[in-house]
Amino acid sequence: MAVKYSRQRQVIHNFLMTRKDHPTADVVYQNVRQEDPHISLGTVYRNLTLLADRGEILRLHVGDGVDHFDADTSPHSHFICSCCGCVTDFSIDCLEDMLSQAKQIFDGKIESLDTCFRGVCADCINAAAKQSEPG
Repeated sequence: MAVKYSRQRQVIHNFLMTRKDHPTADVVYQNVRQEDPHISLGTVYRNLTLLADRGEILRLHVGDGVDHFDADTSPHSHFICSCCGCVTDFSIDCLEDMLSQAKQIFDGKIESLDTCFRGVCADCINAAAKQSEPG
């Protein structure tokens, strides 16, 4: 089914394309309002859902109860910091091999692969080290 062009949807998608931090819908809303002050939060949510359902962006569930969004739909992994909650992209060469192997042994249709690594980011490690330094 063809979806009619929407300038608001394009503004949302363009904003996500400039980000690598996987913003929430609220962050998207606060930022796109600078370009389109009349856009509503509901419009942002509806368009994010439509873009994700169409495979034009990724909807990430990172464990904080809020959806995060990523315009990079290429196969890649995410790292989620257990301290600050940041979400970072990174690529691992074996993801395509894993997906291919899974498709060979699974009697069904695998449509995607989501890989999330969890731990503590370098910024949080450095901040903790600075706090523990003798003053």
